[in-house]
Amino acid sequence: MFKEEFKDETTRLIALLDAADRLRGASEMRLRSYELLGAAPGRSMVDVGCGAGRAVAEMAGQGARAVGVDIQDQMIAAARERWPQAEFEVAGAYELPLADRTLDGYRADKVFHELDDPARALAEAQRVLTPGGRIVLTGQDWDAFVIDADDAGLTRTIVHARADLLPSPRAARHYRNLLLDCGFEDVGVEAAMAVVTDPAVLPMLVGLAEGARSAGAVSGPDAEAWVAEQRERARAGRLFLAVPLFVASATKP
Repeated sequence: MFKEEFKDETTRLIALLDAADRLRGASEMRLRSYELLGAAPGRSMVDVGCGAGRAVAEMAGQGARAVGVDIQDQMIAAARERWPQAEFEVAGAYELPLADRTLDGYRADKVFHELDDPARALAEAQRVLTPGGRIVLTGQDWDAFVIDADDAGLTRTIVHARADLLPSPRAARHYRNLLLDCGFEDVGVEAAMAVVTDPAVLPMLVGLAEGARSAGAVSGPDAEAWVAEQRERARAGRLFLAVPLFVASATKP
């Protein structure tokens, strides 16, 4: 029973990632990450937390030798099914199945907020990158979502409570200092604000409320009323979510 529930959760996550990939500006941000990495023919890349594998396939399409790793074997199975010509492995960010100093690029998109020790993951990135290798981290700040709702106080509570369920919800705002602390050079950070009005993001908003309810931060009736309002906004074309996104890049000395 647990395995079936896990599969269903993975299916929902893949659907949410697919929806995020279709949002305005998402494709441009992925392309920008490849540019910062220097993805090009003959260069070797790893995409950590690759999900269903879109970035790996796109970097391979640019001529790079790309491998995707994800800790969930269901994700890797989905990636292999979607992109049978690409390379994927089951592995976590702390122990990559790659030799020392063999990669030109390390990419992690929407991953570090799920890690309880981001510095350990960066140490692993240092290990696998060649001198002069590039690292790019992209992701959202979970504690800074902006959502239009009638009850601003309840919305703030929901956003912060859901963020606090994550191991490192504010990792994106720490990217620069994390990279500096781990000895990377030429550290740069770019920022963008993703504005979403598409009803496809509604499952994410429902997840925020459910997370806050499960944490005991809001009552069941309050969570249900908040979700009902967001559903009505989606139906009426009045949904509004803004998410701050950060792209950090650096070079291994």
